[in-house]
Amino acid sequence: MKTTKNIGIPVPAPTKTCVDAKCPFHGALKVRGRTFTGTVISDKMQNTVIVEWPTKRFNKKYERFQVFRSKVKAHNPKCIDAKMDDHVTIMETRPLSKTKNFVVVKIEKKEEPAKK
Repeated sequence: MKTTKNIGIPVPAPTKTCVDAKCPFHGALKVRGRTFTGTVISDKMQNTVIVEWPTKRFNKKYERFQVFRSKVKAHNPKCIDAKMDDHVTIMETRPLSKTKNFVVVKIEKKEEPAKK
């Protein structure tokens, strides 16, 4: 059984354990740099989620705010296991693959499945 390590930000450690080398809590991965909070819009890839968050920019010509969406791929360790529509916090890390530079460190709010 591995122990969890302090990753440097005030985030509670996950209750599950994993043997993933790319997990910031149980592996050798270090987190640094930028931190974002967004919503998981896809969890169909293995150990990867796509996280999206909106930003507003003022359009001078039309005098209105325009909404843009940023999307990034993030590593999803087994001990965190974020699913679709969860609100998560992601943090920057070294490049994990061609397009993955972030890792999920916390689930802010878990969405309950819709009742029928």
